[in-house]
Amino acid sequence: MDIVIGILVVLHMIGWAMVLGGALGTMKAPKVTPGMFHGVLTALVAGVLTVGAAEMAGGDPNHMKIGIKLLVTLVITVLVILGKRKESVSAGYLGGIAALVVTNIAIAVLW
Repeated sequence: MDIVIGILVVLHMIGWAMVLGGALGTMKAPKVTPGMFHGVLTALVAGVLTVGAAEMAGGDPNHMKIGIKLLVTLVITVLVILGKRKESVSAGYLGGIAALVVTNIAIAVLW
């Protein structure tokens, strides 16, 4: 089960890297890219599956931390979906998405 959890964590990190890279990479011509959309969905699904796999393996994840990370993830997901519908967004919009992604990463690492 450790291998499955490890693979899910790697997929989770790759998803966040896609969102953060897409947000920072398109600041000059601000728009939400399809890669950001796929990245946020990858991060969301992989994160939920990771928690489920950890629970099944007998682990005891910090549910408060997971709940806060899920809330931030859902906000990022909504922002990406709404931004994807528009032809272009402001650089501040992308900066907000990037800041939330970094916040989510900081919660995961520092808590």
